[in-house]
Amino acid sequence: MQNDLLSLIESPRDLRKIPLSDLPQLAEELRTEIIQVVAAQEGHLGASLGVVELTIALHYVFNTPEDVLVWDVGHQAYGHKMLTGRRKDFVHLRQWGGISGFPKREESAYDPFGTGHSSTAISAVLGMALANQTTAQTRQHIAVIGDASIASGMAFEALNHLGTTQANVLVILNDNAMGIDPSVGALKQFFEVVAPGKDQQENIFTHLNIAYSGPIDGHDLTALVDCLQILKNKTGPRILHIRTTKGKGLASAEANQVLFHAPGKFDPLTGKLNKKPQEGKTKFQTIVGKTLDTLFQENPRLMAITPAMPTGSGLTALMERFPERCIDVGIAEQHAVTLAAGMATQGLLPICVIYSTFLQRAYDQIIHDVALQNLPVLFCIDRAGLVGHDGPSHHGVFDIAFLRTLPHMTLLAPRDEVQLRNMLFTLTQTPLSGPVAIRYPRGYGAIANWKQAFETIDVLKGSCLKPGKKIALISIGTTSSEVEKALAQIPVATQVAHYDLGPIKPLDEALLKSIFTHYDKILIVEDSALAGGAGSAILEWASDHQYRAAVKRIGLADVFVPHGTPAVLKEKYELDAKHIAATIMDVLKQ
Repeated sequence: MQNDLLSLIESPRDLRKIPLSDLPQLAEELRTEIIQVVAAQEGHLGASLGVVELTIALHYVFNTPEDVLVWDVGHQAYGHKMLTGRRKDFVHLRQWGGISGFPKREESAYDPFGTGHSSTAISAVLGMALANQTTAQTRQHIAVIGDASIASGMAFEALNHLGTTQANVLVILNDNAMGIDPSVGALKQFFEVVAPGKDQQENIFTHLNIAYSGPIDGHDLTALVDCLQILKNKTGPRILHIRTTKGKGLASAEANQVLFHAPGKFDPLTGKLNKKPQEGKTKFQTIVGKTLDTLFQENPRLMAITPAMPTGSGLTALMERFPERCIDVGIAEQHAVTLAAGMATQGLLPICVIYSTFLQRAYDQIIHDVALQNLPVLFCIDRAGLVGHDGPSHHGVFDIAFLRTLPHMTLLAPRDEVQLRNMLFTLTQTPLSGPVAIRYPRGYGAIANWKQAFETIDVLKGSCLKPGKKIALISIGTTSSEVEKALAQIPVATQVAHYDLGPIKPLDEALLKSIFTHYDKILIVEDSALAGGAGSAILEWASDHQYRAAVKRIGLADVFVPHGTPAVLKEKYELDAKHIAATIMDVLKQ
């Protein structure tokens, strides 16, 4: 299909010159191009397809970027990017050096606030509106938020504040009954409620002093434009409730909304996925889900909790088999952690399965409700380390630093799938003495025969994986595989001993004493921030015990890591086998 209208648009100023009657054609062109690019490059497809008409209508009616527009999370911002001068760059979406998959202040004046995590948009926009009140500016402030995100505690806190102000804020509630997985919780039942005997709608928003409009069809461009024109001329807190279909315009995406949230590469005409089978490999997330399924059958004390990530965390089958013992709390990380703490006080063993980047949102609860009370909660920290295309808001590189400082916390990093399974088995066989966290990466492992018989292991011990004469190399968690590749590349591998650190907290002091006694050159490799990381813990221990070995750490410096494929990011930050091998050779020459 020829892009007759889309090719004319370099900015929303061009969009506003198009007759209203032609906007449906533009919507079709925009939707087609999003499908074609995401099919080739991968990305978050369903959310962006669902808001094509809304995106056009917002930029058509409002004077962006003077009027500020913030997309909550930002999964749905692809059409927004294309209409705001980034269409030529869209083909490099989420690639190293290309544009971000989320709104980003450094990228465009049309991205007034960076997003990536959910439920922040209303707070941000309210802050902007209150700031502009002090300077008497009259610009509009619009936040677009989904029905899953608005149920989060932070969004409700913002609504609660918004209703006490006269701030010029318009909230667009994009109601598609989906987050990544189907939306959960009771709040959605109160989006639209008409009080008996009254003509005016009363619902949760009106009771918060926020003027409510809707619901309207979010795919009807004429209705959207007309409604937004009316709301544009009003002031104060107001909310427009629209209904959309996630994946709109691609039959396979509409039929399977969970899969097509971020489907990977696919045929843009048929919707058929192009994923190549990973022969002999299984995702860590699948392994966790299948392992827990077995353990749940044997141990009635186990409970699983996920904050809106059952599919991504590999828990879908577990939820179907044990619906009363596997709970999706929605986008509510704080609640997830304290819910787990409450369960732990009653003799259960709650397993909180959560992405590393989202665990950050519950840090106070980890400290105050779990660690301070020394409660037996098991955290499965998914997507630890570099996650790739989603970029700085999603890399799981800070969990070591923010967890290892907590009293009572045990922090583990299995080096492979078999050790991960055995850790889960061991930790669920007897009552925990306090909180335990296991961190593991996104994506595929390398062991084909991971379905081995469970074995009770000492989770507080590291190990020597390979002896050596001159240098000791300590790997943390799954970085051991990259280290093994590096050792295979150097001609003097016999000079290098390779150790798996084992627990990050508490450190295996006996192992470290042996290493620091026998080696005066030590390398440490971790896929996390160096500041406060496992290498820092080892250096602190060595200093306390007055060891004087020369230690070099390989990890992530004091930066927010951008987006790109995991392979590219490892290369750029010298965490790949080639660079590790080069570092080993440099140390040997010194």
